[in-house]
Amino acid sequence: MADLILGIETSCDETSAAVVRSEDGVASLASLVILSQDVHRIFGGVVPELASRAHVQVIGSVIQQALDEAGISLEQLDGIAVTAGPGLVGSLLVGVMYGKTLAYSLDCPLLGVNHLEGHLFAPALEDPELEPPFIALLVSGGHTMLLYVPAWGEYRMLGQTLDDAAGEAFDKVANLLGLGYPGGAAIERIARNGRPGRFRFPTPLLQELERDGPNKYAFSFSGLKTAVLRAVRDGGSTPTPPMDPESTADVARGFQEAAIAVLVAKTARAVETSGYNVATIGGGVACNRALTEALRSRLAGQARVSVASPRLNTDNAAMIAAAGAWRLARGERSGLDLEPRDDLPLPGLASHSHGSTS
Repeated sequence: MADLILGIETSCDETSAAVVRSEDGVASLASLVILSQDVHRIFGGVVPELASRAHVQVIGSVIQQALDEAGISLEQLDGIAVTAGPGLVGSLLVGVMYGKTLAYSLDCPLLGVNHLEGHLFAPALEDPELEPPFIALLVSGGHTMLLYVPAWGEYRMLGQTLDDAAGEAFDKVANLLGLGYPGGAAIERIARNGRPGRFRFPTPLLQELERDGPNKYAFSFSGLKTAVLRAVRDGGSTPTPPMDPESTADVARGFQEAAIAVLVAKTARAVETSGYNVATIGGGVACNRALTEALRSRLAGQARVSVASPRLNTDNAAMIAAAGAWRLARGERSGLDLEPRDDLPLPGLASHSHGSTS
């Protein structure tokens, strides 16, 4: 008998609900609804107060639509999984309170899920053969980290960003180029028309990998972002001068190639030294096809790369439901005193000690 898990995701500016069926440890998607908040485009980034207000207005209808698409009622649910963090506290609070209310009224198990763990489970919804151990690259607007995953629920930190997250760098560079927010898709789109080699931007901390330094698996994107800013400024007298379309595409390509070079090199090294035959990419930046293609090319013949489709890589409730289903099957539950945390640590996370992936 399959368990039916409702997932609720409100960590930032997407209001999302999903229903996942879980049977014999395999989760499958029954429905997924994602409602994005376009108002933030005006401000070039997410405005927390506006985000939380928008969640309040639509969360009930979004959940009802997910239930309707799955063809079930609230009473048929076996568990409710909700993002408890990390994220914007005001936004998280809307989802957590709604989830707790449903769980209490239905006498249904409640599961507070870590948003980052959700991203780790996302590929498994479309790749039922995905099982640890594997190397995971999590790249989003708020996080960039490289993880060793020996088992579900057990995570070893290999390295993470020391400053900007990869997705944040994409957004900021897009803003510099006048491409709007969010910027990842726009950067990738125009980079296809860019001329290779015109702009050769730095690849921060890549030298640490080459010399086997202490930060060999760490990331840094602030220097790369600054290099792009200088290139844009060289085109005129103002901080962000208008650039011709060709130059804009060339800068976008140079930036994307530099960022991808670092992400791919460090992920590939972790895979190669571990001896594992699987790598995963999760988070919003995993929607970038150039990144996926580059890693697959680098690991061809050594390891396969598992990446979810774009709607499961952006912030969504399906991944939260999948992670919640796994924890529910282990007998875990959250109390009705569950509170959101903007800095919620990844459960089961430990710093990596020198071993097979050192």
